[in-house]
Amino acid sequence: MAKIDQQLFNTREHALEREYEVCPKCGAELHIRHSKHGSFLGCSNYPSCDYNRPLVQHEAIESQPLPGSVCPECGAELAVKSGRFGIFIGCTRYPECKHIEKHDQQPTQPAVTCPQCHHGKLESRTSRFGKTFYACSDYPNCKYLVNYPPRAETCPECGFAILVERRGAGGVRLECPQKNCSFKKLL
Repeated sequence: MAKIDQQLFNTREHALEREYEVCPKCGAELHIRHSKHGSFLGCSNYPSCDYNRPLVQHEAIESQPLPGSVCPECGAELAVKSGRFGIFIGCTRYPECKHIEKHDQQPTQPAVTCPQCHHGKLESRTSRFGKTFYACSDYPNCKYLVNYPPRAETCPECGFAILVERRGAGGVRLECPQKNCSFKKLL
């Protein structure tokens, strides 16, 4: 540890913290600033000049039509689009037709019937935070969901229609999703 030059850690401005550009508003130097939303370029005369811009310029992906593709709902052409959750394929007549293509993922387990409405299926969905959950396919009418992969097995203790698969330090186990039931079985 004695061979490390301690002056490197005490320098006031790190070499990567400087950006040699000038502010278009006041002509002062731009510096890399940090906030809870990430890094950005900001003017060194901050209180008097409030210029800032993103550190990385993201290119906006425009809607690119897919020739030869047909929307199954309205018959219009499909296009590659960019949205809040990333890139997806949707109908070019968006406000009138809200069709979106699902990913070609094969389900690892057979579809599980919703235990609340008994006619919808529990589908894998992703939250806005990137977490996977399983919700009823008949969504506006049935709002049932579970956070763990469902299995079409009846709970031997309470008789509930499904069990969920949870992974923990002890391995994979099946549990009843009902709060008042304490059934757990190690696989």
